[in-house]
Amino acid sequence: MKNALTFDIEEYFHAEAFARALRPEEWPGLESRVVDTTERLLDILDYADSRATFFVLGWVAERYPALVKDIVGRGHEVACHGYGHQMIQRLSRQDFAKDVQRAKTAIEDAAGTAVIGYRAPTFSIRRDTLWSLEVLWEIGFLYDSSIFPILHDRYGISDAPRFPHRVALGNGAGAPKDTSTNSIAEFPLSTLSVLGRRVPIAGGGYFRLAPYRLTRLAIRHLNAKEQQPAIVYLHPWELDVHQPKVRTGLLTRLRHSVNIHSTEGKLRRLLKDFRFGPVREILAKAGLVTQGDRR
Repeated sequence: MKNALTFDIEEYFHAEAFARALRPEEWPGLESRVVDTTERLLDILDYADSRATFFVLGWVAERYPALVKDIVGRGHEVACHGYGHQMIQRLSRQDFAKDVQRAKTAIEDAAGTAVIGYRAPTFSIRRDTLWSLEVLWEIGFLYDSSIFPILHDRYGISDAPRFPHRVALGNGAGAPKDTSTNSIAEFPLSTLSVLGRRVPIAGGGYFRLAPYRLTRLAIRHLNAKEQQPAIVYLHPWELDVHQPKVRTGLLTRLRHSVNIHSTEGKLRRLLKDFRFGPVREILAKAGLVTQGDRR
């Protein structure tokens, strides 16, 4: 079974862990690392002959359009990670629409291709922000990959479906039961059900914290036992052991940097052990999106 491989393309200083320590006005004056770290990821994928989806921040696309073009040129899908890496609950519906439209335009201008996928900063499509799915559909997106079906202090909808599905939209309800109306595909982040509790796997800090053998077992379980694809996500800064240090609390530093030294090795092993493809390809195979554009 082919699984989805994804990367959220942002600078180390865009991480939510540093939202209180670094203001957006400070970002242009900070050392940029995103081009070098993303190019390193692209080289790793070339060596493994694997393709992925790159959810690019609009802020990055505007400043480094050649990076976006290179991602597409190497055969990967580009998708949208918003513009300014603001959690959706901090934005009004109008401000969210402006943020996403600006990002979509910047990425498409750089890529020369349509963008149909979206992932919210810090997975911030929660129960109180489900209205954002309607905005995404109105702007022209065909799928989202933001909902984490777990209980967490920052994100998550604990009882959301665990596997790819369609979410119906209408009348501001966010997720009504009638799927005959307009709907958007959703690829939730991967979890296992253990003793009735959902456990996150195969991405970000969970990928860095867990021994590789547990990640491998978890993905094999999803593929073989549940007959479902996994979705892996990482950020380029999660492979960057030389990124500048940001002054913040001890817990925040640990959350951001724990086991960064081992991420690349784990990723290389993952690419040997499993087959991967872009989100668009996996959803198309499941009949949840078409390979053609909606508009």
